[in-house]
Order: sequence, then C-alpha cells, then structure tokens
Amino acid sequence: MEVAENGGPKLKLLGRSLPVDNVQALAASGDPGEIPQRYIRPEVMSDVDSAGADDIPIVDLGRLADLVSSAGEAAKLKMVLPELKLVHELINHGVAEEVMQSMKVDIEEFFQQPLEEKEAVAQPPGSIEGYGQAFVVSEDQKLDWGDMYFLGTRPVTFRNMGLWATHPPTFRSTLDKYSQELKKVTDRLLGAMAKNLGMQPEKFLDLFKNGVQSVRMNYYPPCPHHADKVLGLSPHSDAVGLTLLLQVNQVQGLQIRRNGRDCNQTDRRGFHSQRR
Repeated sequence: MEVAENGGPKLKLLGRSLPVDNVQALAASGDPGEIPQRYIRPEVMSDVDSAGADDIPIVDLGRLADLVSSAGEAAKLKMVLPELKLVHELINHGVAEEVMQSMKVDIEEFFQQPLEEKEAVAQPPGSIEGYGQAFVVSEDQKLDWGDMYFLGTRPVTFRNMGLWATHPPTFRSTLDKYSQELKKVTDRLLGAMAKNLGMQPEKFLDLFKNGVQSVRMNYYPPCPHHADKVLGLSPHSDAVGLTLLLQVNQVQGLQIRRNGRDCNQTDRRGFHSQRR
C-alpha cells in the first residue's frame, strides 16, 4: 500500500501533548502509596443516572438499505440528527466478525507489551499522534487515568508509518483492513443521514471528500487507589464529523452526559474511528 512517512499536516493541526508518566506502568508498580495528585479528579460525580440512556436508539444499518423495512430505522437516525446525539448501537453494519476480532486481539496485544516496545512508537515532540496521552499542555494539568495510541489511517497517504507498530506482527495489516471496513460503514451512514436531511447522498458525501480518518486506542488500567476519584477519559465532545466505537472487552465504562446529567452507558469502550 502507498504510504507517507511523515503524516499529513491535518493531523498535526489537532494539537500537541507533553510527555507524562505511563499510567499502565504506574498501575502495575505495586507501590502501596497514593497515586499522584495529578490524577485525582475532584469533579468526578458518583450519582450516575442509568435510566437516562434507555432512549438512545439502536440503528440497524442493514435495514437502512432495504426500501421495504428502512422507514423505522431511518426514523431512529432522524431522531438523533437535530441535536447530534448518540446512537446506542449500530448493528448489521457489514464488518466481518473476524475483522473486528483481529483488531481487538491486536489492540490488547499491543498494550500488553513491555513499555519499551510501546515507546518505540511514542508521540514525537509537538504531536498527539503515536503512543502517549492527548492534549497535555502544562506541567500542572490534571491527567486522565489511561494511555492511548493515536494514528492517522485514511487516506493511506495520510499515514505516518514510522508510528505504526510492528508488534504484534499482524498489527499493520489488521488496522489497514479494519480502516477500509470503517470507511465503508462511514459512507453508508453519511448517505443515510443525507436522505434524512433531504439531501442527495452524493452531494452530502462530497462535503467529506477531503476528510481524514484517524483511530484512537485507549487503555484504562485498574487504579489501585482512589479508583472512584480518577477518570479514564475527561469529559469532551468529539470535534469530528462522525465517531465510531468498538468495545475491546467487557469492562463497562462509557458515560454520556445529557441534559446536564451523566447517563451510564455500559457497552461502548475502546477503539475510535474518526472521520473529519
């Protein structure tokens, strides 16, 4: 496949991040002392409203393509468009189970490597691409209890292959194949959104023709102390056109804030594919 060695300028515009301690190493150190104060988050809320997530829809992408049965699915999608809300789950998306499973296995194997192996693809100075943390801009900033691996994936000329891991040995081919499948899903979703907005799908997709796809792989190690006072990922709104998530394991974690309250969302965590 054709690749670029230094990545495209668009990803560099996303920001930079200062180097910080590896959270996975902190969690595995066995130190009985307190965790560093930079990870203690006083704003963590414990009163999670689990009922608030019930009305977030499950959308069947396969049925959206069926003229006979698509009306109900289109209505669900149309419901989330005005406020750009979340789709709880996307089913029948067409991505083969073996492709998703291979991606899950390779992500887990990457994060289980010794630290020196992961640091071989560490973020370069002034960039968020690579292994590390995102958007750390000061020495006294509060930090997330998690490590991440962030890569530009599509178009292929956008890739910085120097930051693509070679261990596990299947990682590059797996991510390449998975990113192809994600683009297909993205185009189908954007086409369905266009119809709901009363636009021609071709013209709507044309708005994204210069867009890029990137992935963010997150690892949240168990916190040995004050687990109720740390955050794996700070509250945020994704500054992208579309975000797809793949849960790598069965650990519950994602929370959604709606109408000023945190709603517990138990089945989405791990792998992001973002389309700008």
